[in-house]
Amino acid sequence: MSEDRFDVIVVGGGLAGSAAAYTLAKAGVEVAVIERGPSCGSKNMTGGRLYGHSLKKLIPDFEQRAPLERRITKERVSLMSAGGSTTVEFDSNTLGGDKASYTVVRGKFDQWLASEAEALGATYVCGIRVDDLIVRNGKVRGIIAGEDKLEADVVILADGVNSLLAQKIGLAGPTDSNKVAVGLKEVIKLSEQQMKDRFGAVDDNGTAWLFAGDPTLGSIGGGFLYTNKDSVSLGIVATVGDVEYSETSVVEMLNRFKEHRLIAPLIEGGELLEYSAHLVPEGGYDAMPELVGDGVLVAGDAAGMVLNLGYMVRGMDLAIEAGHQAANAVLYARRRGDYSRKTLSSYKTALENSFVLEDMKLYRKAPEFMENRRVFTRFPIMLEEIMRAMFTVDGESSESLVKKILPAVSDAGITALAKDAVQIISAL
Repeated sequence: MSEDRFDVIVVGGGLAGSAAAYTLAKAGVEVAVIERGPSCGSKNMTGGRLYGHSLKKLIPDFEQRAPLERRITKERVSLMSAGGSTTVEFDSNTLGGDKASYTVVRGKFDQWLASEAEALGATYVCGIRVDDLIVRNGKVRGIIAGEDKLEADVVILADGVNSLLAQKIGLAGPTDSNKVAVGLKEVIKLSEQQMKDRFGAVDDNGTAWLFAGDPTLGSIGGGFLYTNKDSVSLGIVATVGDVEYSETSVVEMLNRFKEHRLIAPLIEGGELLEYSAHLVPEGGYDAMPELVGDGVLVAGDAAGMVLNLGYMVRGMDLAIEAGHQAANAVLYARRRGDYSRKTLSSYKTALENSFVLEDMKLYRKAPEFMENRRVFTRFPIMLEEIMRAMFTVDGESSESLVKKILPAVSDAGITALAKDAVQIISAL
């Protein structure tokens, strides 16, 4: 790595890092992105859904240029018991309107966004791990990678969940295993006809499908399935703190998920293209680190910017907007010639006035709701019992619908269900 000095160094070539680099390079700033992986996106694992609104602000015609897989037109949420499942579906070709969402494969998509920043003059250095930060008089002034040192006016940390660099300079505390999850994902290739027959994947129409219940065997977590052009991204996510005490490993959970009667027919005959694992921040607003220090900003997963609402999981749109606003704060500080915490705090102010921190605050109780084990144990069984009672005709005594479903509700505990309802309303 060169001994040259840059105006700004970004640690991490994911979406937050490249959004920052794109914005800075477009403004004529000399910016270097240091990525640990052999290429941008090579070590990133997400389910694969991008809400496009924040990227559209950055690159208005990204729909025509980016390597998008499918436009999401179908939403599904399933609660799974051992032998069955209850699914809610919404299907509309106008889903999202002009603020549509898309499936992406991060390896391809992250490299594309990096190439857009490079075309504007950003420098990318891949395959390098940043070990530490240069700090002088309490201010971050660059990075240390092995024997190399690279200086800058300001550093943006976008190095993913469990940012050791943010911890070293006191912006983040030790990682709480109950606030992060481990995810496993497989990308499974299917034929065009299989995609059409199994998911109704016609033209560029796509499906986003989330699952909770049996696959995690009571552990906090769930599954996901997203349709790509000629493959599906299928995976499981479970809270690390839970997995530590579970008799079932995450690998076993994924296998159990794939073998479930709902999933097995959908991936039968498919070819495994990719297998990956990744940590995911799930602590919400109250688990976020400090976002600003003297000469340093934190964005994306490193800042805990992920929302899991059960029926929706978001992170990429938050990361892109955070990277963009971090760059804007640097440009503001650059004009003033002052990279102190006070001046760089315009970053946090911008986030507070944007959807990023507004949404993180709005749903700050969502992690507490997602820790309710009844969601993963009792709810799927109760719904299976209700549906079985509703749709069973036995030719014997007739009962009203209320009488049919009352036993399942009673077994679940009416008082407990009332408390659950209050918690859901409070969280969402």
